[in-house]
Order: sequence, then C-alpha cells, then structure tokens
Amino acid sequence: MNIVKDHIGWIEVICGSMFSGKTEELIRRMRRVQIAKQQYQIFKPTIDDRYHHKYIVSHNKSKLGSVQVKSSKQLYESVRKETEVVGIDEAQFFDEGLVEVCQKLANEGKRVIVAGLDQDYLGRPFHPIPELLATAEYITKTLAICTQCGNPANRTQRLVESDEEILVGEKDIYEARCRKCFQPMGEKK
Repeated sequence: MNIVKDHIGWIEVICGSMFSGKTEELIRRMRRVQIAKQQYQIFKPTIDDRYHHKYIVSHNKSKLGSVQVKSSKQLYESVRKETEVVGIDEAQFFDEGLVEVCQKLANEGKRVIVAGLDQDYLGRPFHPIPELLATAEYITKTLAICTQCGNPANRTQRLVESDEEILVGEKDIYEARCRKCFQPMGEKK
C-alpha cells in the first residue's frame, strides 16, 4: 500500500560550524536534484558576498548557481510555481521570517533544503536555525576538524576582536574548534 501522495513537502536542515561542509552538502543534494531532472532554485542572502553573487560556493570551491535575496519575504516571492526543490544557503543571515517561509513552501509541496550555522561566535544558538531544527523533518549535523587539536569541531572560533553578531568572513576571521579548544572572545580558558 502506498500512502505517500504526490506533492508532499518537507524541510531538511544541514547545520554545523564553519568549515564543516554545510554548503558542500547542500551542493551535493542539489546536484542529485539536477540528475533527477527536478525543477529547483537556490537562494542566498545578499550579505554573503565572500565568493560570488550568482553562486553558492563551498570553501573547496564547488559551486552552483543561486539568486541573492535581501529577506525571507523576497525569497518566498521569488520561488516559481513549478519549483519542486528550494535550496537555501547561509540561513543564519536571514530574518526570523525564514521559518514561516520554509513552512509555507513545505506546505505547498516543495522540498526545502536549508544550510546554516547553528551557533554564533560565542557558542550560542544562531537564529533562525534552532527554530528550523524544531520544525524540520530531516536534520544533518556536520562537524569540522579542530584546528588546535584535530578532534571533531562543532564551534566557530572568531579570531578578530568584534562585538558584531554578524561578521562575514572565512579563514582570515574564523576557524573550527572543538568544545575543549573553543574560547569565546573575551573569555580565557
């Protein structure tokens, strides 16, 4: 007996620290969507200008075409009716409305794949990822390698002084750290 009907949507969240392969995993899943000849779109926030404004790009330089949007509302309005799969990268840079947008898209029968940091530079939950984790059907937690000791890393160490919650950068500003080696800015271990 087949109880799964067509046009069932769901949310998948890929989360972890920087350098843990979140974008790489999103690209891998979206390439499988391409192979399946499904209609898809990929979005990223305009604040993420590290590599290219027309692509999501992993740290190892894998890339796929994407559209930059300023808000979750603009993201929702940009999704075409025929789109079956929606990819969203750097979700932590979106506003709190992203959770509702992902819910609406899933309720409309779309597969929604979201990638983002689950913790900020102080090791606190990075919104809206915790809310997405609570509503997602599938969750993948990625781990990096601690640059200090080589253990599995799930935290992002900021290397420069700044009180700004959002400071876009990569290896020049951040590195992956394990629980033991992580030192939130201003704290001594």
